Amino acid sequence: MIHEVDEALRALIRDQALTDGIEIMLEAPTKDWAARRNTPTVNMYLYDIREDLRRREVGRVPEYNDQGRIAARHPPPRYMKLSYLVTAWTQRPEDEHRLLSAMLAVLLAHSHLVGLSGDLAELGLPVPMTVALPPPEDRAFADVWTALGGELKPSLDVVVSAPVLAGPPRPAAPLVTEELVAKVVDRDTNVVMSRQLRRWRP
Repeated sequence: MIHEVDEALRALIRDQALTDGIEIMLEAPTKDWAARRNTPTVNMYLYDIREDLRRREVGRVPEYNDQGRIAARHPPPRYMKLSYLVTAWTQRPEDEHRLLSAMLAVLLAHSHLVGLSGDLAELGLPVPMTVALPPPEDRAFADVWTALGGELKPSLDVVVSAPVLAGPPRPAAPLVTEELVAKVVDRDTNVVMSRQLRRWRP
């Protein structure tokens, strides 16, 4: 799932915000990494993964067969928040600001991630995306840069909430195709009485 979000986010930025000749990298933007850059680069560093508890659901989700009957049930998907630190790296701060502005305009125009593939596309569920919102109280961008060993740099915080299946589906119980009838015998009279308990509806 994570690599599918990587590719969709990379494609969105590359196709709609950048010009030719600008690379998009996923490596951690450390001092050593920055020193090796000799071409304009956008860095999409995935720095945090945690569950989006606001979207957690309980129960079972039915799966239907070609006849429209329930064939299996699976747990509701869990949503994972993938947080990306998006930065621009060029020789001049002015050029970096232009790249950040172009990416911000594109990302703000999409409330959900587009161009999904693989399991994310098969699930058919929306993949919400936010950009430039304040970080949670237990996290600060300065702490991220400190952990990377680099200096604080203008960045966009992009958070994608991606669904992932929480368990395999379980086959549904076989469909009842016969009527259930209870029979009672009166021992004194040997009279058999029957009562229909369940009627099969095709």
